[in-house]
Amino acid sequence: MDNILDLTKDNIQQVVDASMQQIVVLAFWAQPQAQSVALVQMLEQLALQHAGRFVLAKVNCEAELEIANYFRIQSLPTTLVLDKGQPIDGFAGMQEAVQLSAMLEKYLPPLWQLQLEQAKALLALSQVSNDDLATAAVLLKEAYSASNHVGEVSLVLADVYLMQGELAQAQALLEQIGLADQDGYYQSLKAKLTLALDAADTPEIRDLQHKFEQHPQNLVLLLELSKALHSAHRDDEALALLFGVLSQDLGAENGTIKQVFMDILTALGQGNSLANQYRRKLYTLLY
Repeated sequence: MDNILDLTKDNIQQVVDASMQQIVVLAFWAQPQAQSVALVQMLEQLALQHAGRFVLAKVNCEAELEIANYFRIQSLPTTLVLDKGQPIDGFAGMQEAVQLSAMLEKYLPPLWQLQLEQAKALLALSQVSNDDLATAAVLLKEAYSASNHVGEVSLVLADVYLMQGELAQAQALLEQIGLADQDGYYQSLKAKLTLALDAADTPEIRDLQHKFEQHPQNLVLLLELSKALHSAHRDDEALALLFGVLSQDLGAENGTIKQVFMDILTALGQGNSLANQYRRKLYTLLY
């Protein structure tokens, strides 16, 4: 449903149904009534600013007199706040934008809840692309911060990390989940993580780790191990190995260590928290 629409007899049931899920603001107006036109324009601006936190349903009382009579509108403009099919607040006459915002904030969900729902909608698509996952991750990271790390957001973000193969980030989030949020969803994510970690612990990696333990100065082995860890989405371990060498010698192995390090950062992308962490560490060495 659009966030701004004209309420008519044809769509009134749809709007009432929508109010079961989110706040609907009814704006009763008429073209000859200048104040009502001005108020509707103000509400339209607020609806755009709030980006989907409520639905604005405009009622042109000249065309939809039956709807106005149903809600017992006595004067224009009149504004009603609808929740679960029932008016819960409202006013007659003009209001300043600050007063309108203050009234709405009493009933609107926080922005992080909207971001969470938008991310869930992306994940519910029949085919979720890498771009969908990236967009969902951005939304969830913002919601995670704004909600002060609410468990509901943490679980969905951990799920996205698992889908992206970011096992360390998923594991860190799941370890922070409190007992109250350790529901069936949490248990399924823990099981997914265990399986992913087992799959990432390949014989090739174990063999390279064993050889490197025997020859810790062999930078060719270190490069092979780092690349194998990256392929298994164990980027935290790969970057730690490479950075350990770079912190001692930026030009190690004729610059190959630094090049592989940068290649992994590039592959992780600009928005990746692990990549950003190691970029800052590298800048500290450079400057």
